[in-house]
Formats: sequence, C-alpha cells, structure tokens
Amino acid sequence: MLTSLKTIYKIGPGPSSSHTMGPYKAALDFKGLIPKDKDINIEVILYGSLALTGKGHMTDAIIIKALSDYKTECKFDINTKTIHPNTMTFIAKKGFEVIKEETYISIGGGSVIKGGESFIEEKEVYDISNFAELRERLSQCDLVSYVKKHEGEDIVEYLTKALDEMFGCIERGLETKGFVAGKLKVKRVASDIIKTSESASDKDSFLLKLSAYAYAVAEENAAGGTIVTAPTCGSAGVLPAILYYLYKYENFSKEKLVEGLMIAGLVGDIVKHNATISGAVGGCQAEIGTATSMAAAALTYLENENIDAIEYAAELAMEHSLGLTCDPVDGYVAIPCIERNAVGTMKAYEAYVMA
Repeated sequence: MLTSLKTIYKIGPGPSSSHTMGPYKAALDFKGLIPKDKDINIEVILYGSLALTGKGHMTDAIIIKALSDYKTECKFDINTKTIHPNTMTFIAKKGFEVIKEETYISIGGGSVIKGGESFIEEKEVYDISNFAELRERLSQCDLVSYVKKHEGEDIVEYLTKALDEMFGCIERGLETKGFVAGKLKVKRVASDIIKTSESASDKDSFLLKLSAYAYAVAEENAAGGTIVTAPTCGSAGVLPAILYYLYKYENFSKEKLVEGLMIAGLVGDIVKHNATISGAVGGCQAEIGTATSMAAAALTYLENENIDAIEYAAELAMEHSLGLTCDPVDGYVAIPCIERNAVGTMKAYEAYVMA
C-alpha cells in the first residue's frame, strides 16, 4: 500500500535525494543510537553507487556534517557487492571497541531503509497500490477528497509549504548567476533563458519560460541548495516548472495548485511502490520519467480533464522516458541532469496535450 505524499515531497538539501538526503537522514538516525562521547570515532563505508559517485554528490560531506559531534571518516568501497547500490555501513568505535554498527540503504527520494528490513519513517497511509485500485475508489469520492481522507487535513498545509518552497527555489535560481557542480564549472543559464523568453515569439516564449523554471530549480539543486523532491532531487525541476507557469500566466491559485500536487504525488507514490524512483536502481527513467509523469498528471487534472486523461498523460510521459540511464558526468547532478529537467517539463506538457 502507498505511503504518505509527504514522502514524495521532501524539503532538504541537494544535489541528490539518494546520495545526499538519504545518507544525511541515515547519519542522524545513527547519531541517535550512540552515546554523546567525544572519544567515539565513526567510520562510514559507502558502497556501490554511493562509492562511485559520492564525491560528486557530496555524500561524504553531508554525512560528516550530520556527525559533526564526532570524529568521522568516510571510506569508498567500490568492490564489495551489496544487495542495493546505495548501501552504507556506520561503525562507532571507542578505542578498539565497536559500540554500534548499523547498515542503511538509501532507496531514492530521500527515503531510507534501516537494516535492510524496516523503514525509518514511512508508514502505509492509502488503501491502494496501483492506478486501477485508485480508479475503483473514485466511485465513492473525488481525487482531492480521497487524498484528504487518508492523509488528514494537515496535508494541505504541508503541500502549501512545499509549493512555496518550490516557487522560492525557482525565483532564487532565476536571479542567481555563476557556476555549479564543482570542478565541472557548469554555467548557470536560467537567468539567460528567462531573459531570452521576453523577446521570443509566443510559442517559443512559452517553452523558454518552462525551460527557465526547470533550469532554475535544477541549478539550485546542483549547487546544493534547498529544494523539494518531486520525486527526487535530480528531477526536482519538472513539476514546479509546470505549476509556476500556471501560477504566473494562467491565474491558477495556490489552493488549486496544491490539488495538482496531490494528484502528482499519487502518481509518484504508485511508481515508488511498484517500481523505483532511485536513479541508481532504475536509471534516469526512474527519476525524470516519474517527475514527467507526475507533472503531466497534475497539468491534466488542473485543466479539468477526467481520470482517463490523467492516467493516459502519466502513462505516456513515462513510456517515452523509458531507457534513460543515470549517467552524470563525474557523478555531479549537472550534466545531463539539468537539461533533462527542462526536456522533461516540455514532455509533460506534450503528454497532457496528447491525452
């Protein structure tokens, strides 16, 4: 069964939900399991994808930050085989004595499994596991009522905060210039794109604005800024770009856009439950593909189309994202990740139109 939409929309530091948010959460959890003692040293072993791309994703830096009360060393092990590519082991020692040892798996979207068995935070909220079951429930109520029934009324407040964070991220990204992604020195171009949109034709201006908004978030993420997973850090620009355009140019209220977040969140939750939103496991189709499906579903809903069109738009967006691999240059969430957010945004709009 599906978990809360709060697990899809997490607010936190980029550049990677699986390589930054997840390890940060695991480190904080481990910190709570050991005594406060300055003589305790912590060794963290990163395996698989965390080892291969951890430097570019700042995995070691975020773990050391979370465990700043202790002397912490991160080691990268690319040879040991694990059941999941985002596996990490924390070992606390006092002298030669092991005080505590725990293994965590970062499964994507900032979510973590502890000990390979139980979730740290996620509880089942919904009584469905796929879209067919969702459709059955809608014979009794509408989509928004269904979400509120299972989440509680506080979901509106939570999603409103998430929407504000998304919009704030776009606005920061549009105003900031310079470079991201460490040694790659990738130039920020969101501000240039939005400026170009002002003198372009109506059709091109629309596409350029969508691209600028997606770039703005993706560039903020690559720089380690605060973003909202949708469903991951690396794909965090797609859905906000669509919603921000509707807010700025189509007179959609934030209250209505929060409903769009609900519908998009259900789509992301269904993918997460039945497949994966982790790029290390499912490739970029798991991240950008899911984000594109979420955005297409939200847009279709907000344009007052029925459940058939919403489902078709989400499916179409995912179907034509299949095959995308997770292949960031030097492990940084920059090339091709930033551009893919813009492409995913335009693909989401096309999926809505076709649906």
